[in-house]
Formats: sequence, C-alpha cells, structure tokens
Amino acid sequence: MIDRRTMLALPLAAAACSRPEPRYYAFVANQEGQAIAAVELGIVMAVVRHIPLDAAPAQVVAANYRPSVYALTPESGSVHEIQSDNLRFARKVTVASQAVSMQATADDKFLYVLARDPRLVVAVALDQFRAQWKLPLPEEPVTLALAPDGKTAAVTSSASVRLIDLTSRTLSQPLGLGEFGSIAFLDDSKTLIAADLKERRLSLYDVASRRLITHLPVSVRPDRFCFNHDGGQLFVTGEGMDAVVVVWPFYTPRVGGTVLAGHAPGAMGTSDSLLFVASPQSGNVSVLNIDTRKLIAVVQVGADPGFVVVTPDDQYALILNRQSGDLAVLNVPKIQQKANRYSPAGLTTVIPVGSRPVSAVVRSI
Repeated sequence: MIDRRTMLALPLAAAACSRPEPRYYAFVANQEGQAIAAVELGIVMAVVRHIPLDAAPAQVVAANYRPSVYALTPESGSVHEIQSDNLRFARKVTVASQAVSMQATADDKFLYVLARDPRLVVAVALDQFRAQWKLPLPEEPVTLALAPDGKTAAVTSSASVRLIDLTSRTLSQPLGLGEFGSIAFLDDSKTLIAADLKERRLSLYDVASRRLITHLPVSVRPDRFCFNHDGGQLFVTGEGMDAVVVVWPFYTPRVGGTVLAGHAPGAMGTSDSLLFVASPQSGNVSVLNIDTRKLIAVVQVGADPGFVVVTPDDQYALILNRQSGDLAVLNVPKIQQKANRYSPAGLTTVIPVGSRPVSAVVRSI
C-alpha cells in the first residue's frame, strides 16, 4: 500500500533520477595541427569538433566559472579564448612576440602570461580580454607559478628564482641562484618549491620572509612536478633514474622515498588514489597506488606519451601520445579492480585527435 507521503515523494525522486549527469569534454592542443580538438568523453568517445587556430598551440587551460578554455600559441605570443559550451573560437589577444606559458587565477579574473620576447609577465583581464599590466623581467624566463591565494606569483630563469607581489606588481630580488626549472606553491601559499636542475635538488622558500627553508637533494634531475589531490605528497621525475621521487613538503620537508616506475618516466597525473606515470620511450603508462607505492598496472598506450590528465570524477585517465597523434583513455575503476598488472583491461579506447597533441584540459558541459 502506498501512503500519501510516498506519493508526494515520487515526483521528486523522478526529477532527481532524470537530472542529466555532467558531460565531460577534453580540449586537446594539437601543436602541429594548429587546432584544439574537442573530445566528448561520454557515449560518443570521439572528437566532435576541431577548432582551428592561426598558430601552433602548446598549452590549454580552463576557467573555473566561465564557459571558456584558453589556448596559448607561444610563437605568436597570443592567447585564444574558446567557448566550451558551444565549442567555438571567441576571441584572441596578443601580448608579446613570443610567450612561454600561462596560468589562470582561481577567481577567473586574470590570466598571467609569461613572455620571452620581450621578457615580461603580462596580466590579461579576462572580462575585457586585454593586457591590463606588464612587469619586465631581468632574465629570460623559464616557468611561472601562481600561489593558490592569488596574491603571489613566482618565476624562474636559468639563473634565479624570484617572487612577484601581484598587488603591488613588483618583482623581488632573487630568492636563490641556480639553474631553476619547475616551481610550485604549496596549497597554503606559504611555501614555494623550486627545482634546481644543476644541483639536482628541491629548494624550499618561505614566501612571507623570502628566505630559504631547506634544500632537498633528490636522485633525479627534478624536471617535472605532480601533487596528489590533497597536496600532501609531491612526485618528481626527471633524468637520471627510472623512478619517481616522493617528497613530503609540509611541516619538516623531506624525501619520502624513491619508487621504480617504467623506463625514463616523464609526465604524471593523479586520481584520488593512483599515480599515472608516462614513459615516452616505451609507449606505456605505469600506474602506482599512492598509499602503498606499489605498481599495480602497466598499460601500453601509444607512441610517445607526453601528457596525463584525469577527469574530475576520477573515471578516466587521459594520455596524449605525441607521435601517434591520439588520446588513450584508461578506465580508472577497472585498473583498481583488476588482478593482472599487465592486463590491457584498463585501456578503454584510443581516439585519434590530431597532429602532435601536447596539452589537454577537461571541462564539464
């Protein structure tokens, strides 16, 4: 017998069941194809549109609240805005003759572009989509990073690492001297980690005092960084060893260990519990359990995998294969469940996306 309360609840339950699940799209920068490929990651699992650009894109980032994706074309020094809701090019701004990289603020107010020619950091206001201010740099830049609180940035060169006060728009004196590459702020925005490539160490700096906290020697040249989801572990890969270095960066920073992971490991990405490590030379991805640090899968994905991104729902790990021009889709739950580490069960599909895909971002539509 169905009572009145149950009858009243039925329409609400039906409405909840009928709510559409979020549709995820991957926006892939095809460097040689001079285009952004929009890949539907639901039922279709295919490229639904190629969005042509007038130069070669090398990086793509997504806004948090705007229906927009931004592609950087370094050789033209331009940023291209693409509407993620209708998969169309919207507008372009040129900020320099040559650019290096870009970072978007969490509040979607600014996009900061690191330029090589001339040497600048350029703040692009996303409402007007124009350069609002520029800060000259004394050395040729390598990498730019933004603190999560949006108050500070950092920039490296082959000679130094410096902080930028984004409120006063001023550049600090060098925090340290060395051949610096990758940099990253911790989630609390209080600590900066800089990779000293020549000395093969991580240099940690206190942002407020601008002083060195410690140097952490590592067993590889620290070429690439990747944090786990809560920011409590930093994974490092680079030349010198077929392994991933695990660093605990909070409290008393220290190296937590070194884990073997494929041949010449490169790009990395994380789900909530797994670390995906691409090996470009062997064309596979090693999957490690973050908690146990054990290898649980090795999946052959394609030729020259060079970029890894995991969908926000932790359903898929997407691997860009630069030489074969495709995107390998790994099913994260299946990889977690399977027993045979060399089984191809985790590979869902391989999607041709274009010529030399080098960067991707995933958005819900």
